[in-house]
Amino acid sequence: MCQITAVLHEAGQEQVVLENVTELEVKDNGLLLQTMFDEPKELQGVVVTRIDFLGGRVYLAPAPAG
Repeated sequence: MCQITAVLHEAGQEQVVLENVTELEVKDNGLLLQTMFDEPKELQGVVVTRIDFLGGRVYLAPAPAG
């Protein structure tokens, strides 16, 4: 099974938001991340900027204003 790590890039810093993500759903105002055993985590005001399939990471950033 292949899980992914969600990483937030903000102000030049990288922060792991959630590990072992099995599902990512794009919502109107952000993202909903699901792992196998934990409650879903909703992140508002963020967007996916890049996915590294080989590295097992999805990169997130604050959504552009407006």
